[in-house]
Amino acid sequence: MIGLKNFLKQHGLWVLFAAAVLSVAMAVMSVLSANSSPLENLTGMLVSPFRAGYTAVANWFNDLQNYYKDTTDLQAENAALRQQIAKMEETIRQAKADVEENAKLRELLNLTKQRRDLTDFEACMVTEHAVTNWTSSLTLNKGTSLGVEAGDCVIDECGNLVGVVSQAGTNWSTVLTLVDTDTSLGAQIFRTKDLGIARGDFSLMGEKRLRLEYLPADRAPLAGDVVVTSGLGGYYPSGLVIGSVEEVQVDDSGAASYAILAPAADLDALTEVFVIKSFEIVT
Repeated sequence: MIGLKNFLKQHGLWVLFAAAVLSVAMAVMSVLSANSSPLENLTGMLVSPFRAGYTAVANWFNDLQNYYKDTTDLQAENAALRQQIAKMEETIRQAKADVEENAKLRELLNLTKQRRDLTDFEACMVTEHAVTNWTSSLTLNKGTSLGVEAGDCVIDECGNLVGVVSQAGTNWSTVLTLVDTDTSLGAQIFRTKDLGIARGDFSLMGEKRLRLEYLPADRAPLAGDVVVTSGLGGYYPSGLVIGSVEEVQVDDSGAASYAILAPAADLDALTEVFVIKSFEIVT
């Protein structure tokens, strides 16, 4: 007892202070958590900042997942739209090609009505344009299996002469165009009925032009005169439009004149032509 009294005399104030602090702390904790024990409340206070951080991270991760899903959906939707646009563009291109083909067939139908001597045509696609220093030719996708033969005339849908078949295989053929140096055929000036020979010329081939030779010395053609096939000899149909006169020149001897012709057919733009497989000779 004497020892306890001495301890209280020496440390009693500190004991009372510690007891007061403990009482206040317990009271505060009791107020802060009416439904939980002080220990549970203390644990909650310590864990609360971590719980808030976890919630923030979880929300960020969910937002990231949603963004990725939205982005993926948009990419898939854009890909589908691009496919639809591509299909629509293809449909438009096909429709345009069909319209152009129908227009060509209508022109050809009008030609057959006007030219009943042209009895048999074969429509061919141009698969290749070959233009070099030595030749000007076309390759077609039809040949002997469909009656296309060497020597057949080739025209566009308007009846303008394109050239003559020089070779024919089973499913292909080669056409020498009007301006090729190996092309030569009887021609006639439509206005005057004067005869001549239309042939390719090496110096003019690069300009897509040809010569009209052996014209009457006293009657030169005029610029703009239309020149057609004469049909003489029965090798080619008569009256196919070759082209028009651009200018008249005198040859090197000075004794004869010749005309430079511009083909009526647009040789560079041809995608489809028509081979005349048979015709009636008009006398």
